[in-house]
Amino acid sequence: MKINLVAVGTKMPAWVTQGFDEYSKRLPRECQLQLVEIPAAKRGKTAQPEQWKKDEASRILMAIPDNHHVVALEVDGKNWSTEQLSEQMQNWLSDGRDVSLMVGGPDGLDNSCLQRASQKWSLSALTLPHPLVRIVLAEQLYRAWTILQNHPYHRS
Repeated sequence: MKINLVAVGTKMPAWVTQGFDEYSKRLPRECQLQLVEIPAAKRGKTAQPEQWKKDEASRILMAIPDNHHVVALEVDGKNWSTEQLSEQMQNWLSDGRDVSLMVGGPDGLDNSCLQRASQKWSLSALTLPHPLVRIVLAEQLYRAWTILQNHPYHRS
């Protein structure tokens, strides 16, 4: 299974790239994590947030193959504990399809992205900076994988 993290934003600080890379390289080939960066919409004085979201949504949706299981990272999504994430990961593996996780830009995800998603997942009720979300996602996916492998990295 491949997991694509489709995230709005480019040119992240080095610490973000290093953090994401550290956890993604720990995942084995049967659970590869790769980042697909989507350029943010140009924010000007005349456009509106809804238009920016639509602009980003078209690029996000083009980056996701039709046969992927899609999960939207959304503040009103379900909160999963790490153990519940490992159960979700097991379900994804059993499904046999690759997975795409969508992270919107500063204004969130457009409704077209939410409609494409099979699941909505909330990392936290807190507002997290988008660069940090990449690292948290990568680390939690790695931790969930270790639970499936009975690895001592995770301690319940």
